[in-house]
Amino acid sequence: MAASGIEELEWIWMNGEFVPWQDAKVHVLSHALHYGTGVFEGIRCYDGDQGPAVFRHREHLERLERSAELYYMKIPYSVDELAESTRELIRRNGLRSCYIRPLVFRGYGEMGLYASHSEVDVTIAVWPWGAYLGEEGKKVGIKAKVSSWRRISPLSLIPQAKASGQYLNSILAKTEAADSGYDEAILLDERGMVCEGSGENIFVVRDGEVATPPSVASILDGISRRSIMKIAKDLGYEVVVRDIARGELYQADEVFLTGTAAEMVPVRSVDQHDLGEPGEITRSLQERFEDALYGRAPEYGSWLDPVGEPTAPAPPEPRPDQVQAEEIGEPKPRIVESQ
Repeated sequence: MAASGIEELEWIWMNGEFVPWQDAKVHVLSHALHYGTGVFEGIRCYDGDQGPAVFRHREHLERLERSAELYYMKIPYSVDELAESTRELIRRNGLRSCYIRPLVFRGYGEMGLYASHSEVDVTIAVWPWGAYLGEEGKKVGIKAKVSSWRRISPLSLIPQAKASGQYLNSILAKTEAADSGYDEAILLDERGMVCEGSGENIFVVRDGEVATPPSVASILDGISRRSIMKIAKDLGYEVVVRDIARGELYQADEVFLTGTAAEMVPVRSVDQHDLGEPGEITRSLQERFEDALYGRAPEYGSWLDPVGEPTAPAPPEPRPDQVQAEEIGEPKPRIVESQ
């Protein structure tokens, strides 16, 4: 187990080849390292009733492709090629469930802000990773703080792209919240309307209505967000996409966050305004969402991309001393994730 908490495995996919984990390196003069010229995705594979399967795999990779295009990068692999490489990478690493991180970035060869001839590198890594905000947070809810930092403006960058450099905005908000004793930050957009968490979309429930901010609020249109909206409608709840004022967070019956890393997490307080235990609507959506993730909901079966059985032995279980270190606070991966 590395110091960051990321479990090192055997293989990483890099520019069309399966490379030993320790050999997956880039040059210090890579363009993305200096200017943030990269886009990425966070995806998960679940070991469900029908075996290992990636949740909404194609939708994530299509968003990766769109994000790259918005920043003038052409991915030299098709969505189908990336999908099959990911499935094979999971099998080769002996995994049945994992977090998946594809990354597209401008590499070594050219410096300066206009580097249209820099090579576009593509990597995919997978590793076991639990819930981003903790299993306890999923059960009882988390404490959130409205950040003093505003979400990036569409007048300056492209909030709809999942771009590496843009996550400096989320890091500022997350760090401020964590250092103040909160679990997560909630960012407002440039107009002062509710936008999203540092790495999750947000929903507010009041009087039976399930509301979530619109694209004009500078949100990233999350794959998990869209999944929850579909499930909520199927369960008969009224779902509206509209602007949400900050004060509505304090008066809400329920608030919850959604994202690939976080999955679906209730919010039990915002700025020390107590919202109480996770509510009935949150619980019903959370239960059905988990059914969809693990293949227990046939109506959402098309959301799952089967991986097949591992072709390598499963990674060893953590040693007792590693488990104990984690229980007393060994740092876990702090990758900022999105939706």
